[in-house]
Amino acid sequence: MCGRYVSAKDRAALLEEFSAVAVDDYELKPDFNVAPSKKVYAVLQRDERQLRTVKWGLIPSWAKDPKIGNRLNNARLETAAEKPSFRSAYKKRRCLIPADGYYEWYTLEADKRADGRKAKPKKQPYYIHPRDGAEMAMAGLYEIWRNKEIDDDDAAGAFVWTCTILTTSATDDVGRIHDRMPLLVSPDHWTDWLDPALETPDPSALTPAAPGLLEAYPVSTDVNVVRNNDPSLIKPIPLSTQ
Repeated sequence: MCGRYVSAKDRAALLEEFSAVAVDDYELKPDFNVAPSKKVYAVLQRDERQLRTVKWGLIPSWAKDPKIGNRLNNARLETAAEKPSFRSAYKKRRCLIPADGYYEWYTLEADKRADGRKAKPKKQPYYIHPRDGAEMAMAGLYEIWRNKEIDDDDAAGAFVWTCTILTTSATDDVGRIHDRMPLLVSPDHWTDWLDPALETPDPSALTPAAPGLLEAYPVSTDVNVVRNNDPSLIKPIPLSTQ
C-alpha cells in the first residue's frame, strides 16, 4: 500500500519534468509527510498534459457522500479495472502522482512482556526512494465529483477533483518491508498511461519497479504523526535508536 509519501519539488520543476501546463495557480509547499485527504499534484491528460492540484482520496462520480474518499486512497492494480469505485477512472482517467519517495512500515517481532505474553508489535518506518534521486511517477486514477449541494457550476467547490494511487506486488528490493508498493510508470510509458483514448494500457507499462531502482532505509517514527513535516523525516537512522 501507500499511505504516506514525500513531494518536495516545486511546481515549476514538475511542470518542466513532466512537460505539462499549469491549469491552476495553487502552489503546494514542499511536503515531507503527504497523507490522505491532503492536496497533492497530479499529472493528467485532457486537451493537453496538465499539472493539477487534487485531493488524495478518490470520490467516484456516482458517490452520494464524499466521505467515501477517506477509504479510497489506494487501488489494487489487480482489481482496479473491475471494482465499481475505480473501473471508470481506470479506463479513461489515469494520472501520474509525482513523488520523491514514499514511506512504508515494517512490523518488528514483538518482545515478550515480564508475564511471558507478547507485547504489542512495533512498526518501524522506512523511506523508499529511487536510488539515483530521480522523481517517481506513481500510477494513479482521478475522478471529478459534482457537489449537488452547489447549484452554480462555476462556484468554488462545485466540482471536486480527487485521486487514488495504484499499488502492486512489491519487488524484492522492498518486499521484505511490505508486500505492496505503489505502481511506478517509467517516462517512456507516460504518454500511453495518460492517454484517455486507450482503455487498456500497454501491459509493459504496468510492471513493478526494476530491480535495483529503489533504496530503502529506516527513518524516525516522527513520521507517524502527520503534523511533523520537515526534511529530518527522511534522514536515515540506525535501527538501534528506536
